[in-house]
Amino acid sequence: MDRLQQLFDAIAEDGFSEKTLRDISNYVNDIQNGTEDFFRFNLSEHAGLCKGGAPLIGASIVACYARRSLTASGNATGSETSGPANWEIDEAQEKLIEKWARSTNLWEDSSEQILTEEFGPIIAQGAEAKVYYGDGNTSVVKERASIYSTTQKALDAIVLHNYLFPETAMKVIGFTRDGDGLFRIVLTQPFIRCLRLATKEEIDNMVVAKGFHDNWQGQGVNYISERLSLEDMHPANVFIDKLTGKPTCIDCIVKFTK
Repeated sequence: MDRLQQLFDAIAEDGFSEKTLRDISNYVNDIQNGTEDFFRFNLSEHAGLCKGGAPLIGASIVACYARRSLTASGNATGSETSGPANWEIDEAQEKLIEKWARSTNLWEDSSEQILTEEFGPIIAQGAEAKVYYGDGNTSVVKERASIYSTTQKALDAIVLHNYLFPETAMKVIGFTRDGDGLFRIVLTQPFIRCLRLATKEEIDNMVVAKGFHDNWQGQGVNYISERLSLEDMHPANVFIDKLTGKPTCIDCIVKFTK
């Protein structure tokens, strides 16, 4: 039997028991060591998965289980629909990841105070993320909200960002909910000093070298390749690194095309 399916069966039968948590941890370690592959990603993307850290890999496993379980439940009841809606998948994935994260000490109920004390004050805040930074630190910490249709796709986006932009790789360190109950992924990312905002031409050249082309006839900030799409690649998210002098992507929307 497939090892991942064995994990799914164990979660279904025992929940996040001590043994199941240990089995998930061993599987995560084997993925990081290169002795196991995670089916969602090709070999190059796997490097982005591993850069994201063990919490990212574990959450991805749990999210995949949540979707398969929900789909199997629908099939068992004889549903004639094409499958569960994205909001149902998202809700199930959030709940199970929270349960798993609480069992592995990766969940924090009052993260804002703790992050401020450990990493510094909030220096930026928007709909997508709260950013914490203390003077002299080499990294920022973000509480990142999902702008994707499911939590799994939000996790995938971190993997794909790390694959495409390893110089600003995101490493997941935990999970939380904000004061509005919004699920957030807590991660670290290298602090990059901005020399200036990148131009459209500089962004074009950077993504073309990675196999993308403009998806809006040269007028927009969205790009596409055979496998992936990049969106929101505007200068506020891409700027020239003061140290290297090269265009550097801090954040964008990245997902599979299919």
